[in-house]
Amino acid sequence: MPIRRVVRHALEPDFDRIVEATSARDGIDLVAAELPSLVVLDLGLPDAPGLDVCRELRAWSAVPILVLSARHADHEKVALLDAGADDYVTKPFSPAELRARVRAIMRRVVAGTAPSARIEFGPFLMDLSARTLSRGSEIVHLTPIEWELLRTLATNAGRTLTHTQIFNAVWSGRKYGDAQQYLRTHVANLRRKIENDLLDPQYIMTEPGIGYRFAGLR
Repeated sequence: MPIRRVVRHALEPDFDRIVEATSARDGIDLVAAELPSLVVLDLGLPDAPGLDVCRELRAWSAVPILVLSARHADHEKVALLDAGADDYVTKPFSPAELRARVRAIMRRVVAGTAPSARIEFGPFLMDLSARTLSRGSEIVHLTPIEWELLRTLATNAGRTLTHTQIFNAVWSGRKYGDAQQYLRTHVANLRRKIENDLLDPQYIMTEPGIGYRFAGLR
């Protein structure tokens, strides 16, 4: 299948071994047997929706999942991310884009195995233990919600988080109505404190219709 050849050729330089499955059932069985370091999940499967596969894998495995999708609807991307996918690439894509996305996922995996109490981005330093954000010798004063929002985004740097994922992390799943609208206000307030240009942010990137992504880590 052409898409599998493209994926294999793109990833062979970075992985010692690549295994392939032609169906959802075979893929799930292979993940259980092989315990791979990454799953690339094509939604165009013949026997089950890719969303169901993502949910089943996430129910018993923490393996990173990168979704390949020909679909452009935001609600489908949101559903996949909420189901546990780590990122998605929309077809058609270039091998270079696929490799970049995969490397970003694997960097997060490595960083997650050795958590740091300090996060640096641009001129800023976050001390997760002290719950402080500083720019040089100056402390940037954040409200408790702004701190939790920044912590959630920065500790998932490079990963697109949906409005629901961020809302649940910051407000512990409490219900306050429209998560997207509620977050928009707090993200705007946080951006005023860390971004040089609100019209062209460097750190908190908007993924329209989906959520936000943190960029700019050193």
